[in-house]
Amino acid sequence: MLSIPKTDKAKASQMVKWYAGQMGFDLVGITSADPFEADEKVAIDRLNEGLMDGLPWFHEGRIRRGTRPQEILPGARSIISLAMSYLSEDIPEKPKSHAGRVARYAMGKDYHGVMEKRLKSFVKGLSEHIGSDIKAKVYVDTGPMLDRAVAERSGIGWYGKNTNILTTTHGSWVFLGQVITDLELDIDEQSKKTCGNCTLCIDQCPTGAIVSPYVLDNKRCISYLTIECRGPIPRELRPLMGDWVFGCDICQDVCPVNRKAASTSEPAFQIGEHGFSSLDLIPLLRITDKEFLEKFAGTPIRRAKRIGLVRNVCIALGNMGDKAAVPALLEVLFNAESLLRGHSAWALGRIGGEEAKTGLNLAFDLEVDTWAAEEMQLAIEQLS
Repeated sequence: MLSIPKTDKAKASQMVKWYAGQMGFDLVGITSADPFEADEKVAIDRLNEGLMDGLPWFHEGRIRRGTRPQEILPGARSIISLAMSYLSEDIPEKPKSHAGRVARYAMGKDYHGVMEKRLKSFVKGLSEHIGSDIKAKVYVDTGPMLDRAVAERSGIGWYGKNTNILTTTHGSWVFLGQVITDLELDIDEQSKKTCGNCTLCIDQCPTGAIVSPYVLDNKRCISYLTIECRGPIPRELRPLMGDWVFGCDICQDVCPVNRKAASTSEPAFQIGEHGFSSLDLIPLLRITDKEFLEKFAGTPIRRAKRIGLVRNVCIALGNMGDKAAVPALLEVLFNAESLLRGHSAWALGRIGGEEAKTGLNLAFDLEVDTWAAEEMQLAIEQLS
């Protein structure tokens, strides 16, 4: 095996980029381990403005630690930023009825495990090529590192107005990973590209979550609502969610940069036999915890938990307005947790019909939870 001295910065940098390609990463960039001072200020400002509400793990201490790589890894000199495309080509046409949409990133295996394993193998192999152990910490959207800030400064891409990182070759359909290391490497120039005058992502966001260029109100984003939000979804946002039941891709689908994005060759991110390009909604209203864990094992969809996914399904069915969903929604109304009883009531109020109205009246008389009872009363009033 070719061995390169750790102190030969230029050759070590070339080795990093060559080996990243060998390991299946689509993009690689290098930046210094200096603090991300401007990004720290922006992130703390967003936090103080309430734009990150609903994410209790995203706090000031995490931001400060994540923007100071040398505190995460004492002796750190460089950060290797890596990206893998997840744009799958094997997406079948969505079924026409009772199907809910799933974000592209969730159509294959959970990227956290795939990327982390790949990054650790990358570090191990890099040490062997260099001929000595290197100190390193790896992150895949799991630790405090601000991954998009690293990707921007390392030249992998630039911030889109939807706050995603855009790349020239793979658009925004990329997973990001970082390796903080004590290797001293040649750093790459930051991209000078911008979105110019384009505002398609802002204009097309149904909930108005992109409140201004490069600023996202987390509480209004469909991805947050369907994945991270654990309680009731605000009534005014439910009709705007359409048929999305896990995540949302609208701001990426409309982005011109994504029109010519290269697709992934990574098998783990193909739909294959176990992935989901859409979900048959009515059966999910009856899914048990055990069935949920088995059906979505190894996929990002498990992150929503059964109760979160079924809540999302109720909203999507309510937006579709098909009476075929009424019997299953009534089962939820009488038998499920209060969070689901309330959302099924909302859906029944949207769909309407005598069967829905009769069920709502009966359930309202039996309801003991104040919030669920209010949802039922509002649904009954809507049908009166």
